[in-house]
Amino acid sequence: MSHNSFGHLFRVTTFGESHGVAIGCIVDGTPPGLRFTRAEVQSFLDKRRPGQSRYTTQRQEPDTVEILSGVMEEADGTLVATGTPIAMEIRNVDQRSKDYSDIARRYRPGHADISYDMKYGVRDYRGGGRSSARETATRVAAGAIARKIVPGLQVRAALVQIGSRAIARERFDWAEVDNNPFFCPDAETAVLWAEDLDKVRKSGSSIGAVVEVVAEGVPPGLGAPLYGKLDQDISGNLMSINAVKGVEIGDGFLAATLSGEENADEIRIGPDGKPVFLSNHAGGILGGISTGQPVIARFAVKPTSSILTPRRSIDADGQEVDVMTKGRHDPCVGIRAVPIGEAMVACAIADHYLRHRGQTGRG
Repeated sequence: MSHNSFGHLFRVTTFGESHGVAIGCIVDGTPPGLRFTRAEVQSFLDKRRPGQSRYTTQRQEPDTVEILSGVMEEADGTLVATGTPIAMEIRNVDQRSKDYSDIARRYRPGHADISYDMKYGVRDYRGGGRSSARETATRVAAGAIARKIVPGLQVRAALVQIGSRAIARERFDWAEVDNNPFFCPDAETAVLWAEDLDKVRKSGSSIGAVVEVVAEGVPPGLGAPLYGKLDQDISGNLMSINAVKGVEIGDGFLAATLSGEENADEIRIGPDGKPVFLSNHAGGILGGISTGQPVIARFAVKPTSSILTPRRSIDADGQEVDVMTKGRHDPCVGIRAVPIGEAMVACAIADHYLRHRGQTGRG
């Protein structure tokens, strides 16, 4: 059991390490005839790319995607899926493995170093190997294809909280997300985050964040009542992202504070004769099955474990040590998790769309 794949009919397998030659993915199950371009895939990778502001790691990776198989190219550059596995590769060009020599045998507190060693008896200390957020670029590439599978699907995400400072919901504006380095939908809060993160960055520390993903145009009926719930697979996909420690759908944990009257999404018949929900506490999913409303998920990202502040730990020889991590690290890894969250939700929805079509014959 390799555990390097996710999805059923739309299945993604990723490979590569942070400081290896390349990272990449195999996307299997793409319907033949699906049309997309390299530029569409690259645009999402560019959103996630490191080194674009002082608030993310300064590792300079172009993240240029190369599509190796599974497509035929037309004269205008459009790629047409052949129905066979689509292989995509992204070369690593800016590794600095020597930055990690001091922790080759030391375990960073809060990091996967010690648990990897406990499981495998060996670990790639250079940037964390597979536990590095570098691997997630491959998921973003797969997510670009997933978005094309479901007609009319739009998946967007925004950073809604850094540390204890959350956005003002009344100022939520999707148009603001691309106007600041935080993917923040609230222009005023983005200014405050800049001040907060400058302090965190200069102190050599890190801070956590919350990302909200909203998928619109999700057809009703996706998912299954018990062991194939749509929200189950969305949650699993999001929880698989490095540094994620919590996921909620709709109101999530807030639902525990509501009464039955407050939590129930009341229903009426719209002018077109179709059901209209008067609220969306459920986040677009009831009983594991999509309702046609926007699917809403949020996930919490912990602070980056690689920090300059010395922390108590042990080494591989069982000696007590203090660990301080050098190198280039994200003061808030949640920022670059925004396009990753979009991709993982898109992959889950695409997979369930194909499952639903296969079971019912309806798209």
